[in-house]
Amino acid sequence: MITNSFQKALWFGLVFVSTVTVYGQSAQLQTFPLSSVRLLESPFKAAQQTDLKYILSLDADRLLAPYFREAGLETKAINYPNWENTGLDGHIGGHYLSALSEMYAATGNQQIKERLDYMLNGFEKCQQKNGNGYIGGVPGSKALWEEVAQGKIEAGSFSLNKKWVPWYNIHKVYSGLVDAYILTGNEKAKKMLIQFSDWCLTLTAKLSDDQIQLLLKSEHGGMNEVFADVAAITGDKKYLTLAQKFSHKVILDPLLENKDVLNGMHANTQIPKVIGFMRVAEVSGDKNWANAANFFWKTVVDNRTISIGGNSVREHFNPSTDFSSMLESREGPETCNSYNMLKLSKHLFLADPSSKYMDYYERTTYNHILSSQHPDGGFVYFTPIRPRHYRVYSEAQHSFWCCVGSGLENHGKYGELIYAHDKQNLYVNLFIPSTLNWKEKGITLTQNTKFPFEEHSSITLTLKTPQQFAIKFRYPSWVEDGKMKITVNNVAISLVKDQNSYVSIERKWKTGDVISIILPMQNKAEQLPDKSDWVSFVHGPIVLAAITDTTDLKGLIADDSRMGHIASGAIYPIEDAPLLVSNNADLAASLKSVENKPFTFSASDIVYQEKYKNLQLVPFFQIHDARYMLYWPYTTKEKLPEIQKAMKEREEAQMKLEAITLDLVTAGEQQPESDHNFKGEKTDTGMFKERHYRNGKGYFSYDLKNNNLEARKLRITYFGADKNKNFDIYVNDVLVTTLNMDGSEGNQFIDKIIEFPASILDGKPKILQVQFKAKPNSTITGIYEVRLLR
Repeated sequence: MITNSFQKALWFGLVFVSTVTVYGQSAQLQTFPLSSVRLLESPFKAAQQTDLKYILSLDADRLLAPYFREAGLETKAINYPNWENTGLDGHIGGHYLSALSEMYAATGNQQIKERLDYMLNGFEKCQQKNGNGYIGGVPGSKALWEEVAQGKIEAGSFSLNKKWVPWYNIHKVYSGLVDAYILTGNEKAKKMLIQFSDWCLTLTAKLSDDQIQLLLKSEHGGMNEVFADVAAITGDKKYLTLAQKFSHKVILDPLLENKDVLNGMHANTQIPKVIGFMRVAEVSGDKNWANAANFFWKTVVDNRTISIGGNSVREHFNPSTDFSSMLESREGPETCNSYNMLKLSKHLFLADPSSKYMDYYERTTYNHILSSQHPDGGFVYFTPIRPRHYRVYSEAQHSFWCCVGSGLENHGKYGELIYAHDKQNLYVNLFIPSTLNWKEKGITLTQNTKFPFEEHSSITLTLKTPQQFAIKFRYPSWVEDGKMKITVNNVAISLVKDQNSYVSIERKWKTGDVISIILPMQNKAEQLPDKSDWVSFVHGPIVLAAITDTTDLKGLIADDSRMGHIASGAIYPIEDAPLLVSNNADLAASLKSVENKPFTFSASDIVYQEKYKNLQLVPFFQIHDARYMLYWPYTTKEKLPEIQKAMKEREEAQMKLEAITLDLVTAGEQQPESDHNFKGEKTDTGMFKERHYRNGKGYFSYDLKNNNLEARKLRITYFGADKNKNFDIYVNDVLVTTLNMDGSEGNQFIDKIIEFPASILDGKPKILQVQFKAKPNSTITGIYEVRLLR
């Protein structure tokens, strides 16, 4: 039975703090409703308004089209292109519902409210027509879910019964409905959410726990999180049980034992699962699951996160002891990862209000999230840290990647954690210009600041009646001990930092009280987590970077092509990147402020090459439409010849290969395979020596691009010591070679070159399908890379 009674809610370990917002009772703190916080003029307010325009520029009928099609309703418009009509149809619609809910709560904009109502009405029509509670745009939905209900399950890391991550897709709808109810109080959204959850209960009723775990092999977003949310909203234990069943044990079990097995895993597949572990912990009171979520956060933040707060390369966790692949790749940290790490940080902070979570939250918000939207609109997928590379931005009517979905949300919810509270006291976590209306207490707060462009923030209070309570201010990790200063009505306050790195001022507050906070910032140089000879500079929490040039920004504004989100312009040699040379261990001490340019620094004293000495370091979030330096190689004067030689040798080999490469698939990695139209049967993926591979007993294939008809060769990478692996390689259905492996090529990776016969090239094909097919009673060896060469 579904109930909203307070008694049943308490049984679940919940407390309802308002009519629309639910938090775990185990949490020490609660956030304020997003509608209680308004941004004032700042880069965040500007980003919010840019996002608002982007949201309204989208056509709701085109976003709803996949849902109407799957429900058998007449569509009012055609699908959007890109990921929205190539298998992930409808995923943006769920994100859009969340973005509308967040933006309406954050601004009160009536156009946004009308669009939100329109989307909900559209989803309602689909749910009613489906008749079973389902809402989704997954192509072939009915047949797919019928197979799943019958236990017919074929799961890969990014496919389920040959569909592109359908659970991940519909998770966005679930989340959108949760947000529409929690953030705006929409009862229709709540009703639809419960019916959709009941559909899943019915769908999986006859599946064993092992079958559900098999389903979870396919990327599924945070399905456990949303069912824990539904348990909290309804007070019904059956949804908590479902949330626990939808928790992936392959990820959970090692975390429960504090084991880091993340190397090589698809990063953004795992983070939502862990948010779900934490949400289940909040609802059920399971401290072990909460500890597992905290261990995950710690290992990702401490060992796998770069200065801007992002993580991953080509969407996967690189080895924590080796960041070279991230430095070399076009595909650096993914925005979706940071979106989800902020969600996890929020949950962990509310449960345990330590400033370490807010330090990470602040760093990532300012430097990755804020930087991931163009000032004129458009969202970033990958942020390369490769020297002198650049980022690509989405175009509203053509680009519909995952990071467009999370991007729509990111810039509407900056107010969610500036402030927090317990039953009595107020927490000030971030120094962002804003107003807070604490309705229950009759308190209004206005925070005026130009931070980070000034080291000061001022807070003014208005109260209906004078009240005794504490205001707790985060003492940021970037402020030296004893340097943070606070005055109340111009009277200095003695500060004592508590174990959570907060300072508390308790008194009887009255209208007109003014609190001033001084926040001195310092320059620092931060190494990559692997402690290699690369540094990023920060001033306070703000990451600094330098524009190098604006040449060859190919695809700067993305089209609707499958790989349009990748900055595919020329990569410039790392050996020719700006190099820092100094015998001073404190590289940041050499930065100098540039006269008459606020928040601008020069590193000319330690930049080795004369042509780069005029580069200027500014906040990374201000850099757009340009190539940049975010991480800088460094060495001492004595080691300079050695490092130059090593970099040149490594880079020359890479650049030579890059120059003759037309297309490339890193086999076994989710997005590269998806981008190349992966197909296969009886095939699986794995890792060996920190590299991904795909093997199998059946076949698998990729479509490689030969747009300029220059292809002449294929290069495949495998491990030479493999034995008893016999398979054929076809290109456009023509057999080009057979490999019978006996282990004789040794304990090393082999790059095998295969020449194309004229019969393939005569037809001038712009797509070359490369297929690996096992011989009878044999298998395909692990294929690590497939590269099309000139």
